Amino acid sequence: MTTLPNRPNAALLVIDMQIAVVAKAHARDAVVANIAALVERARAERVPVVWVQDMEVDGGKGSAGWPLVPELKPRDGEPLVEKAYGDSFEDTRLATVLAGLGVGRLVVAGAQTDQCIRCTIHGACARGYDVILVSDAHTTEDQAAWGAPPPEQVIAHTNLYWAHHTAPGRKAGTAKTADVDFDA
Repeated sequence: MTTLPNRPNAALLVIDMQIAVVAKAHARDAVVANIAALVERARAERVPVVWVQDMEVDGGKGSAGWPLVPELKPRDGEPLVEKAYGDSFEDTRLATVLAGLGVGRLVVAGAQTDQCIRCTIHGACARGYDVILVSDAHTTEDQAAWGAPPPEQVIAHTNLYWAHHTAPGRKAGTAKTADVDFDA
């Protein structure tokens, strides 16, 4: 139901699953395993997998923390988008990549829930995409020292409000890894 014309396809968008980004993330191994399962299902169903990497990771591009975690490996031909802002669309080629793939519906997973995930799901919806957040496939670090709730509460709250998010002509919502339907 996207508001983008001629965009019948879905894509799996994997955001910032880089070594440094998730080194101290809540439930890191479970989230990585869920994303790996999503990637394999998407590939099996011929759904594009689009990878995003944050240029602002400690040390920047080429640093030890820059690469994606070893459990997640993009295949040749899978787009990789580098970004410098929380919203993966801002000043990147993501919109162009998705347009070329005919994508109007995004299934989103990755890190950090309270920054890049939130910014990107809102940015996608505002740009006309339908957006499903995979409720058990995003994570964040503990930011309690800066006044944030514990990570499990940040994740739960993000899932709660995105499950009920609406916008004219667009669908938003959440689904667990096992319940993701790339055709819905």
